Amino acid sequence: MNKFVLSSFLAGVSFLAISPAWAEDAADAAPVAETASDNVAADAEGAAIVVTGARGRIQRSVADSPVPIDVISPQELKNTGRTGLKEILGNIIPSLSMPALGGGGTSASVRPISIRGLSGDYVLVLVNGKRRHTTSLINNLSRISGGSTPVDIDLIPTSAVGRIEVLRDGAAAQYGSDAISGVINIILDNAPRGGEFSVTGGQLYDKGGALAQIAGSYGTPLGDGGFARFSIEAKYHDRADSSAQPVPYVYPLVNGQPDPREADANHLIAGGYGRSNRDKIVNTSYNAELPVGDDTTLYSFSTLSYRDINDARGAYFASATGYGGLANTSGASVLPQLYPAGFQAYRRIWEWDWQAALGLRSEFAGWSLDLSTSFGRDNVKLGADNTLNPSLGPNSKSSFFMGRQKQDLWVNNLDLSRDVDLGLAKPVSLSLGVEHRWERFQNIAGEPDSYRDGGYVIPADGTPFGQLYGGRSPSPGLVSFTGTSPADASRISRNNVAAYVDLLADLTPGWFLGLAGRFEHYSDSAGNTFSAKASTRVELARGLALRGGVNTGFRAPSLAQTAFSTTQNTVTLIGDERVSTVSKFLPVNSEAAIALGAKPLKPEKSLNFTAGVTYETGPFRLTIDAYQIRIDDRIVKTEFLGTASNGGAAIKNILVANGIDDVDSAQFFTNAIDTRTRGVDVVGEYTLDTASLGTFRLNAAYSYNRTKILHVIDNPDALSNLNVTLFGRQAQRDLVAALPRSKVVLSSNWSLDKLRALVRVTRYGTYTESSNLAASDRRFGAKWVADAEIGYQLTEALDIAVGANNLFDVYPDRHGAIAADGSGLYGNFAPFGLSGGFYYARLGLKF
Repeated sequence: MNKFVLSSFLAGVSFLAISPAWAEDAADAAPVAETASDNVAADAEGAAIVVTGARGRIQRSVADSPVPIDVISPQELKNTGRTGLKEILGNIIPSLSMPALGGGGTSASVRPISIRGLSGDYVLVLVNGKRRHTTSLINNLSRISGGSTPVDIDLIPTSAVGRIEVLRDGAAAQYGSDAISGVINIILDNAPRGGEFSVTGGQLYDKGGALAQIAGSYGTPLGDGGFARFSIEAKYHDRADSSAQPVPYVYPLVNGQPDPREADANHLIAGGYGRSNRDKIVNTSYNAELPVGDDTTLYSFSTLSYRDINDARGAYFASATGYGGLANTSGASVLPQLYPAGFQAYRRIWEWDWQAALGLRSEFAGWSLDLSTSFGRDNVKLGADNTLNPSLGPNSKSSFFMGRQKQDLWVNNLDLSRDVDLGLAKPVSLSLGVEHRWERFQNIAGEPDSYRDGGYVIPADGTPFGQLYGGRSPSPGLVSFTGTSPADASRISRNNVAAYVDLLADLTPGWFLGLAGRFEHYSDSAGNTFSAKASTRVELARGLALRGGVNTGFRAPSLAQTAFSTTQNTVTLIGDERVSTVSKFLPVNSEAAIALGAKPLKPEKSLNFTAGVTYETGPFRLTIDAYQIRIDDRIVKTEFLGTASNGGAAIKNILVANGIDDVDSAQFFTNAIDTRTRGVDVVGEYTLDTASLGTFRLNAAYSYNRTKILHVIDNPDALSNLNVTLFGRQAQRDLVAALPRSKVVLSSNWSLDKLRALVRVTRYGTYTESSNLAASDRRFGAKWVADAEIGYQLTEALDIAVGANNLFDVYPDRHGAIAADGSGLYGNFAPFGLSGGFYYARLGLKF
């Protein structure tokens, strides 16, 4: 095991081991912190009560919910052996997927998620039932979930989680924008006493990737019946050794022969292929309630996070054999005076993220009242290390401040509910409320050296480099990334007001009906929207029920999609050839974008149907739910307009006429396609209690979804007479084939006295990494990946666990499109990673 990980783990062991008597005394003196069941209310039969998707006073359990919903406990989160909520939920929820490398830009650092085959933009994230702000980092270069700006749930400490409720159905009529494919409600721990501490260490089997994490939480009573609970986790996760192939040459040839320095050179240069990040994260939170009267309770919660990412991106090197730049023809940018053997560039991200909420719950004139306000901000500073701006010549520095991006969200809510007796089986639950949201996105310029053109011309001297590139002017900006210029900087905000009504009624003892409607007004191009939902559940016999519903929804375009702009050195695929270009991402409201046919972005509209059957008897439960999600006017990014094969000089003339004269191509966001996603989710659970062999909790889950493109818009009038493809083959295929359509998760959780063991086996279906040419598509076969963990309760307060993720060291098929830097051997999109198995150990203490 990596020395850093081993020392961190042993430090934690030593801390606990030197005082075992203290640990045992603490266990006797104070109650052990409440488990997940203490964070979940239960009905008369002991079934967990859920709060997501069911406003008002009528309590509903997972079993009698009219729509599919999962409840995930803290113990389930821990047993995955993973340390971030994205990877944890991807391991537990069959319909949630995340590519190893979704694409370029910040998407490799902050990985995009997909749920039910749809971008993370289409799932709403709540914390304690309150809307969470999104990331400020837009996935503009990602092929999967391209252009998305979802919530980054990795910035919520896992040690703070009391439970997670995942609603697998549209809920825009209840919660507003984004709730198209579902809702993730992260409910913070409310245990009023006791604490937990854990230390985890691990690494990949043979590729490094060291992990060290400490986490803890502590609760204390507050006033008469209140509580305050504080949580913290700190994590260091190193990048993995590259999964790429070595390159044949690093240095330019000398008189047609390899440079003598090749013998000692490192030819495995694609350090960013695999797990490319070195992360340092600190997440903190508190959750508190204070009763201030018989019927009134004040509450507040907050999260605060800091993340430092050092991400190995493209490898750049120069060689007379044609290997140069990022597997393309930009070798002129790798100045040998600074980097004689090439270089590995590093993207830097320094991020502060926080959310704070304050509210009160009370009873007033027969109504239950919840009044709250919350504010969240994601503040990201972007930088680059070990690179250069070649247009500045050999005097270029190697580290740069590239700019800053900020996303703010302020939400104010008034929610009212009461029971109304209409003579039905039970009183009708009536809920209504109003909401105000203010949000702002800022894209702030970096230092001039990160984007400016220094005018350097490569001298035509007698060196191999000079002979190759003499007289050429390297592209302006950084080789690896490009900083934000004042021309690309932006600041945009908007207001939103909404009102909703929600009715829940048991029409008969076995027939439930829910109705909801919501109106929203945006102060920008999103305008006015109305969403509605109807859901029902009919119990056919004891334990057997049919359920289903229909709902309309919407997703307002994010402010980043409206205002984001950047000028970047990038690589464009023309046929099978990689060509280096300077491209500009245009704001949709800019003169240049409008001249190319861009229009103000409008909301994406959805129509969802779901139908299912549930069966529960004793320790066995089975749910089968089929669904269809149609989304019209989906927002996507256009192709690179202006390349030789896509508009060429005609597009460049339009750009020059509108003040853009320093780029080869341009892109922008547009409402371009309509899609339909159909799928089915199956979940089965069985608990077997035996007297001598312990307790077995068996779970089987299956998810299948398939997305079809129903319509692609015609080229706008400005481009109608040009040879232009607005949304090409690769982009269309990435929407429908880049993620596995099916996923199976089988797990067995066994416990006997102080010993426990978990085995989870996941089958990921086939997926395709597509090209603009069908002959270049790469199809990757289905894979079975096993995880295992075994734990032992050393004392009432102290436990230890060891485990492995990807136990049998499974890799994707070895037939990716290999780039000149050696990357691509296993493709990029594998949902189980590109770096093989990972083993870990964890020590936990409750006090």
